[in-house]
Amino acid sequence: MNIGWIVINIIDIILFAIVSLTVAYLTVFSIAALFNRRTGVPAAKHQNRFIILIPAYKQDKSIEQTVKTALGQTYPQRLFDITVISDHQKEITNFHLAQYPITLLTPNFASSTKAKSLQLAINNLPQFKIYDIAIVLDAGSVVEPEFLQQMNDAFETAGTKAIQAHRLSKNRDTAIANLDAIFEEINNSVFRRGHITLGISAAISGSGIAYDFKWFKENIMKINTGWEDKELEALLMRQHIYVDYFDHIHVYDEKTRQSADFNKQRGRWASTQLRSLFSNARYLPAAILKKRYDLIDKIIQWMLIPRTIMVAVMVLMSIVLPFIYLTLAVKWWIMFAVTMLVLAIATPDYLVDDKWDKSFFKAPFIMLVSLLNITKMIRRKKNFENRN
Repeated sequence: MNIGWIVINIIDIILFAIVSLTVAYLTVFSIAALFNRRTGVPAAKHQNRFIILIPAYKQDKSIEQTVKTALGQTYPQRLFDITVISDHQKEITNFHLAQYPITLLTPNFASSTKAKSLQLAINNLPQFKIYDIAIVLDAGSVVEPEFLQQMNDAFETAGTKAIQAHRLSKNRDTAIANLDAIFEEINNSVFRRGHITLGISAAISGSGIAYDFKWFKENIMKINTGWEDKELEALLMRQHIYVDYFDHIHVYDEKTRQSADFNKQRGRWASTQLRSLFSNARYLPAAILKKRYDLIDKIIQWMLIPRTIMVAVMVLMSIVLPFIYLTLAVKWWIMFAVTMLVLAIATPDYLVDDKWDKSFFKAPFIMLVSLLNITKMIRRKKNFENRN
């Protein structure tokens, strides 16, 4: 047996093992999501006071709609305030925002991050105002009139310090946007609904998330990176705080329409996942010893191969291996079929329409192109860093 054949076999075994673990993880929680039977949430006996924080970085086209829907709540207006952090936005945008009954902050950070915007907002809250819950929305998010009332009820029911709302897409006007919407709902099925069914914390997404105000005020100040949602999630897990998820509380977000934006987004998420793993892997031994299952699960999540890369690898191996040795490809074909079935199970019925047919079956090839583009982006970044 020559060295080339040995190398091919080793690569094949390693990649298949990594992909198999990820598919197994997705399968367990996709099936668990089918058994989530949370019924209606009873009305809360106490009305909490909310602060809604909306960081907006160059979101001139969508921020005003977000503010309008946040203001149009059925919840008593005296019990909630809104702060918009308008970073690097146009003067005309800030002029329009200033007409609304909100607090408008207009920083001009040399190096902008969402964490800096949230920290600025917390530091500029009036000292005489007392808040119970902080809600973070993305610029471009749209909420229903009952959003705050539902959050208030959910907080009393959950009895925890963090709640993730159900993020959905508000647009499916391109194949990429539709695919992004499908992936968002798969995330809800696997990493949220499936998790709480098994008694494990739901994943947070950075938008549509509500925190106990005192906890948030203390912990947001600890964040000094560009991936504040993962840092906050890690802090919640390390502090043994359960994150609940309520499927009926909807937040609508705009999805990327172009493949270039889709690729950049996935590349950024993959990088963030890797950094989160490196930052928190050292906590795994203690978590195992203390049986902190939420933290163990979160670290395992960060170890999994991102789905974009996973599907791309399966497609690549399924195409290439038959030309090398057909028998090696068979297991990849089976794995690919299983993965498509699992992802289909995790996709809600309302997305299974003519758009689903067009987008879902294009997904493997979009993922393959995405993997190649992400590789190019990483290579260009390294070349740039080497030159500087």
